[in-house]
Amino acid sequence: MVEGAQFDAFRELLLARRSKLRGQVDDGDPAAKTVELDQTRQGRLSRMDAMQQQAMAVAAGERRQQELGRIEAALRRIADGDYGVCLDCGEEIARGRLKIQPTATRCVRCAEHSTD
Repeated sequence: MVEGAQFDAFRELLLARRSKLRGQVDDGDPAAKTVELDQTRQGRLSRMDAMQQQAMAVAAGERRQQELGRIEAALRRIADGDYGVCLDCGEEIARGRLKIQPTATRCVRCAEHSTD
């Protein structure tokens, strides 16, 4: 389990990442807006490109929302005192893994065997 200064460092890391993602969500992505299908304003290939960019922007927004959910869950685990403990085996998650992926819920061994 994470304690002391490590606890604070992971919490600050998660809070900073949450703040950054919330800013990106709040700003929105202009490419995610509905694509106009007015042929007098743009050609077919331009519209297709705009529609592809729109789909990519929507997918990126969904990934940001999912990451925000993982961050909120990690912050709840910190508050509950369960942060850094594998949800499957109950063993401690390696600090190196948490530094790379602070939202990790499983140790490397369990993550390799997970179907998620």
